[in-house]
Amino acid sequence: QSVLRDPAAPCVLESTPEQPAGIVLDFGAEIQGSVEIFTPMTPAKNNPPLRLRLGESVMECLTPAGSRGAGNDHALRDQVVALPWLGSITLGQSGFRFCLIEAADPARPVTISEVRAVLTLRDIPYLGRFRCDDERLNRIWATGAWTVHLNMQDYLWDGIKRDRLVWLGDMHPETSTIAAVFGGNDVVRRSLDLSRDITPPTAWMSGLSSYSMWWVLIHEQWYLHYGDRAYLAEQRPYLQALLTRLAGMVGPDGREVLDGGRFLDWPSSANPQGVTAGLQALLVMALESGQRLLAVLGDEVAASLCAGSAARARRVVPPVNGSKAAAALLVLAGMLDARQTAAELLKVDGARGVSTFYGFYVLQALARAGETDAALDIISTYWGAMLDRGATSFWEDFDLGWLEGSGRIDEPVPPGTKDLHGDYGAYCYEHFRHSLCHGWASGPTAWLSQEVLGIHPVEPGFARVRIAPQLGRLAWAEGAYPTPRGVIAVRHEKQADGSVRSEIGAPPGVEVVR
Repeated sequence: QSVLRDPAAPCVLESTPEQPAGIVLDFGAEIQGSVEIFTPMTPAKNNPPLRLRLGESVMECLTPAGSRGAGNDHALRDQVVALPWLGSITLGQSGFRFCLIEAADPARPVTISEVRAVLTLRDIPYLGRFRCDDERLNRIWATGAWTVHLNMQDYLWDGIKRDRLVWLGDMHPETSTIAAVFGGNDVVRRSLDLSRDITPPTAWMSGLSSYSMWWVLIHEQWYLHYGDRAYLAEQRPYLQALLTRLAGMVGPDGREVLDGGRFLDWPSSANPQGVTAGLQALLVMALESGQRLLAVLGDEVAASLCAGSAARARRVVPPVNGSKAAAALLVLAGMLDARQTAAELLKVDGARGVSTFYGFYVLQALARAGETDAALDIISTYWGAMLDRGATSFWEDFDLGWLEGSGRIDEPVPPGTKDLHGDYGAYCYEHFRHSLCHGWASGPTAWLSQEVLGIHPVEPGFARVRIAPQLGRLAWAEGAYPTPRGVIAVRHEKQADGSVRSEIGAPPGVEVVR
């Protein structure tokens, strides 16, 4: 997308002694890429230096590195460069929507003929679709898909400005969205294999036991969707070693004794009881998933070890201490009653206590309880609030309490108004270090395709698929879900008596069960 594109009338940035001249450009949407600056023919070939500062919000691009959490971690977003004469220079890569171009030397004007943003992403089709009679939900589905697409680079990144890295636990919502939107993509396998190859099974991926458990769960998700037994067989030695270690993390009384980093997501960190409850559930889920995978691979001894440890751990249900994240995992593990937990905790105060990462599992637990409308309301209220404030991708973290007295991310913040980007954030993402494009926040996209459209593989490679839509308050929903056998297309319409009439188009080789 190009701006300032008029070589006959270039833009001249002329400073005053009090204020350097600059211009803020809005490229209209969050992108991962670079900025290309063109310079015209000028009488003097000694071009002055220029400052380029990138931002995911207007205020971030107005804030110098070193101030309020703004920095150059992972990608340069604030730099002073020399300009060529009658040429171009490309700066980046990073994640951004806005950029500040400013004269670095107030005594010397800067002349520019054109600026354009260069988008870098995989050229892949959107095979999955979702539409319903609620346009806000349609926007949220598309925004989650875009958020993940931007992070599908050489590996599956966590964020495109900061954390341009593979974080295994963070990947699970992303791989779920990729399955619903793009189908099988090699970026998932590359990222799973990278984490495996750099982490011996005697250590935890990213130093966190939960992330090694998510590695197991993602592998079962991949196998169920794509039926690639040869790829699963490549994981056998690591799976055996890791699952043997995890089985040993169940104490004689059934309680988890996981060592190392004890982590679910950042907002859960202030609640150690909740973290313990969540890890107990996650350990049961990983061991039972591992049991099924090892059985496929014919390793009945290791599978039996997993089954025994999981059964012992399943008998212990620690208190969640108000943690919706932990309660959701316990529901998904089948250790808490879904309906009762939804009524007593998950639905209480709506989207309060939900995070952009573990909110995905809260939504899944509500679907398990048949509480579709409660889940739709959380999606609309929580993820929709980011769109209301100018977001074009979903954020690393968000709290509804931040909305009071704060402005938009796509406008300068007036005096007396809170900066929604620069005044909030916590843990490792304080202030402008906060990423506004984080793949783990894409959960609603996967959830709408899986639960509202109701599409779930029952046998590996979608040999059989269960289609059980949950429309809730929606009058209709339609879409598509990619499989290795072709795209499944559905349309569901609510009838006058409350029943749902479905039109299903399944490719050859896919058996549909209801």
